[in-house]
Amino acid sequence: MSVSSSIGSVHVRAPGKINVYLGVGGRHDDGYHALATVFQAVSLYEDVIARPASDFSISVSGPDDPDTVPLDDRNLAMRAAKLLAAAADYDGGVALEIRKQVPVAGGMGGGSADAAAALVACDALWGTGFSQARLHELAARLGADVPFALHGGTAVGTGRGDQLNPALARGRFDWILVTSDEGLSTPVVYERLDALRAEEGAFADDPPLSLDVPVPVLQALRSGDAEELAGTLFNDLQAAAVDVRPDLDEAIQLGVRSGALQGIVSGSGPTVALLCADPESAQHVQAQLRESGVESLHVHGPVPGARIIS
Repeated sequence: MSVSSSIGSVHVRAPGKINVYLGVGGRHDDGYHALATVFQAVSLYEDVIARPASDFSISVSGPDDPDTVPLDDRNLAMRAAKLLAAAADYDGGVALEIRKQVPVAGGMGGGSADAAAALVACDALWGTGFSQARLHELAARLGADVPFALHGGTAVGTGRGDQLNPALARGRFDWILVTSDEGLSTPVVYERLDALRAEEGAFADDPPLSLDVPVPVLQALRSGDAEELAGTLFNDLQAAAVDVRPDLDEAIQLGVRSGALQGIVSGSGPTVALLCADPESAQHVQAQLRESGVESLHVHGPVPGARIIS
C-alpha cells in the first residue's frame, strides 16, 4: 500500500526529560533492569522537520558536534521513521532534519525525543492516521524513554520505564541544568551500577520484577511544592555515574551552595539537574554558577510531549 500526502513538510517539537525519581532493580538474565521512575518533560526541545523523499535520510544541526550523532539506522529517529513506514506499508521515504538542543548522551532523552517527534511528523506527513495508542505501541518498541517523549507532562514509568501512567503535578518546577561537553554511555553506567552492587552484595540472585515509586514523591508533585519535591529527589544510577565522573557530584554541591534546593544526576548522566524554589531563584543560581565559570540552562516543567508546531 502506498500512503500519500500533499503536505510539503511537518515540523514537530519534542521535549527532553528529567528523572525526578529513578529506582533501578537488579539485572535480569535478559540484560534488563526493573525500573520505577518519574519523568518530567522540560522546556529544552528537539525539533524534527520531515519532508517527502524517495529514501530515508537524516541531517543534524545544533550546539553539539553533529559528528557525534549517527545518521544511519543507529539513530532512533531513523528507526522510528522506518518502523512507522513498515507498520503503514508505506513504500516511500522521508528526509528528516533534526535541530538539537538536548545534550547528546546527556541522560535527558534527546534521542528518544527525536524518535517520538519523527513518529508524529511522519504520521502527519504520510497521512497514516495512526491513533495515539498505536503510536505509543511503536514508541515502546524503540526504547524505554520514547513513549514518554511522545506524551510529555509528568508520568510514572515502570517495567523498563515504558509502561506509563500520568502523574498529577501542580504548578511549575524550575530547574537549572549543568550540561557536559563529554557524554556518558547509558550501558556503561548500568554496568558500573551492577559492579558496585556486586561488590556490596546489595541484591539477591533473584531481583524483583517490578518496583514502585515512593508515595512521598507523588505527593510532592501533587502539592506543587518545590521544597517538598527537593527532599524526595533520588536516582539509583547517580552513584555509578559519579563513580565514573566525580565532577558530577562537585556540580551538585556547587549548585546547592549557589542556592538550589537540591541537585540530581539526570538519568544516566552526565547532565546535572538543580531544582530551584521559583524562577527568580533559578536565575540567581544560574548567575552564581556563571561567576564560578560554569555555564548552565534554565528550564521548567512539566511541558507537553511531541507536538506539531507547523
